[in-house]
Amino acid sequence: MIVRQFLLWARTAPDEARAKATSALARAYLRSDLGAADRSQIEAALPALARDPAPEVRLALAAALADHPLVPADLVLGIAAQGGAPGAVMLARSPVPSLRELIHFCETDDEMLRVAIAARRDLAAEIAAVLARKAGPQACLALVGNRSADLTEGTLACLVARYGHVPAMREALLARPNLPASTHQALIREVAGTLSAFVAERRWMSADEAARVAREACESEGVDPVHEPVADTRADPVAELRAAVETMRAKGKLTPVLALRAILSGEVGLFREMVSVLADLPSGQVAAMLADRSGRSFRTVYDRIGLPRGAYVAFRTALEVVQAEETGEMSDDTAALKRRILDEVIARYESQPGAERLLAMLRGWRDEAGGRGIAA
Repeated sequence: MIVRQFLLWARTAPDEARAKATSALARAYLRSDLGAADRSQIEAALPALARDPAPEVRLALAAALADHPLVPADLVLGIAAQGGAPGAVMLARSPVPSLRELIHFCETDDEMLRVAIAARRDLAAEIAAVLARKAGPQACLALVGNRSADLTEGTLACLVARYGHVPAMREALLARPNLPASTHQALIREVAGTLSAFVAERRWMSADEAARVAREACESEGVDPVHEPVADTRADPVAELRAAVETMRAKGKLTPVLALRAILSGEVGLFREMVSVLADLPSGQVAAMLADRSGRSFRTVYDRIGLPRGAYVAFRTALEVVQAEETGEMSDDTAALKRRILDEVIARYESQPGAERLLAMLRGWRDEAGGRGIAA
């Protein structure tokens, strides 16, 4: 009788009031002391409430029922199939759907439902694998962020292959405990490839030079070099470069030698981001310090990031040559600029005692570069 009166009232009641009443009715249905007759009446009324035209009513019903294991499967799956917030709540929390049913929802094109499933507690490896293959970046990020999800090595490899170019995905993967070594290496290759493609696209380095830097970054970690890097043209290029440099630092690949390679190639933009990350200073502030022709500001930041004292002249000389180029005192192509930087740096060190090892390295770089630039 009470349920029948409720349904009659619900036909004309405001949406907000109907949502509150629906939530109360659903909670009453879950009470253990509810009589069998009353439970049967309420259960018969729930499907009609699940089809209510107001989203807030359906959401209130889903939120009230989602955590209970004895809710009828037809009702749970019916709410989930409607999609939207009610379906997402049900799929994120309900223990009722089976493995097969959850996989079915993962294979639909409803990304909101995929995100909800990716966040489920103790997510099974089979479901995680389907999401890694089919879901979009938002659902895959939710999956990686779910520490209770069972992510196999194959699933992690799939995630890196599909979304390793996304900085947020790399950060989320690196934050997971007990990440397999193979996934670490795949991320290193992805970062090196992204950085290589980015600097080549921006014409800060030639494609060969950028590939050389990427190979060195991989080899420093004992990882097979990336062969065909692909840049994420959808991402903000400056933000992508920044994220790549930050990840290189986190993985121990942001070395003084790599920074020296960048500045000796005249790649001030790349070097600026490296210094900004190492010194924990805004890029704009670092740019101003690098532009200071007196050299005092650069010396301050140089000491702050702990670069080798014996290499200061090399960094400073490279900056002076670049500054001269930017002010129009010199005018040449990129390859000529790189050769000039190396020649100037080597000339400064030839008169300094104890610089034999550094000179040998610099001369080696100049010899290998030939007419193509430092890292060709």
